[in-house]
Amino acid sequence: MVKFSFTPKQDKFYDLFEDCAHNLVKISQALRDLLNSWEQVSGRVAEITEMEHYGDNVTHQIIAQLNRTFLTPFDREDIALLAHTMDDIADFVQAAADAMLIYKVGKPTERSKELSEIIVKATIELEKAMKELRHRANLKPMLERCVEINRLENMADQVYRAGMAELFDNSNDFASVIKWREIYEHLESATDRGEDVANVLEGVALKNA
Repeated sequence: MVKFSFTPKQDKFYDLFEDCAHNLVKISQALRDLLNSWEQVSGRVAEITEMEHYGDNVTHQIIAQLNRTFLTPFDREDIALLAHTMDDIADFVQAAADAMLIYKVGKPTERSKELSEIIVKATIELEKAMKELRHRANLKPMLERCVEINRLENMADQVYRAGMAELFDNSNDFASVIKWREIYEHLESATDRGEDVANVLEGVALKNA
């Protein structure tokens, strides 16, 4: 039988969200560093996978906490959506790294490096936003973080489109086109999920203003 708590455990939720956001910064930085220094690829992809697994565990903790807590710091639906969407970012980062390893790409493209840098910037903004989430007085600066995350997602869209165009314009190697198209899609999807997280945070801020 599930035991419910009738007192809000706000700190626990916020602690877990901040832990998840910090892990997103670490995994995105690991991907960027891998692309900028293409060596010991197998071992470094394994490290990224471990970080993704850590993120999964934090997500499970959030959902478990949600299931046993009666009163929550903000809407239950938003808590669940925030947890799963943040987890998606790590999933796509890991999927991009894994695809590069499996497909044995010779070296990263400049567009993949640009996308990885955007992901790092977006996750840093997310981490800052998560630290502001627990304080009502910080909801306005949190919304400014969300605006920046949306700007970065738009930038990623432009880089993604440019990268795709270059693939088809400059390559006679159809296998390479297929490989990098999938990798670009994973990287761009990571920024899309970052924007989704920002949208959830904006909704939370409006409901709790």
